[in-house]
Amino acid sequence: MANVSSIPISLERAGSRISVAGRLVSRYGLVVVLAWIGAGKYVKMESRVLIEHSPLLSWLYDFLSYRTVATSLGSMEIIAAAFIAVHLRWPRVSAIGSALAVVLFLGTLSFLFTTPGVVDTLADGFPVLSAQPGQFLLKDLVLIGVALWTLGDSLEAAQRKRVNSR
Repeated sequence: MANVSSIPISLERAGSRISVAGRLVSRYGLVVVLAWIGAGKYVKMESRVLIEHSPLLSWLYDFLSYRTVATSLGSMEIIAAAFIAVHLRWPRVSAIGSALAVVLFLGTLSFLFTTPGVVDTLADGFPVLSAQPGQFLLKDLVLIGVALWTLGDSLEAAQRKRVNSR
């Protein structure tokens, strides 16, 4: 029977397995989120108001319909997801998907600063984000972090693969 003093050592031994699980959930969770949000843009356009107020992207509506912009963004999200998913076989392709995801999330995060109604109220001088769009947009801060990690991890894997193939 294990005694109480051996519990920290057992947890430390489990650390690498927990890290592997975290990496898998992070990578393929990002894949699911990107693909799901991308597919959603084919059936409903939730980002129209966000894009209309964006100095970076509003000009798209001068040339393209709302539907075309939505499906184009959705397609880019689905492509990024598919590319990230092939990490084990093609890490360079995965790096391209991760870089695309970073760009997409940067665009989404920019809406925090350009969309009216993001800050709902002030509570003792602290800005409180509205549920929509504020809190919805804030999640992309974590997603961009995961995308940056998958980008670096894929680039390192591509380098290892190149070195090992020599």
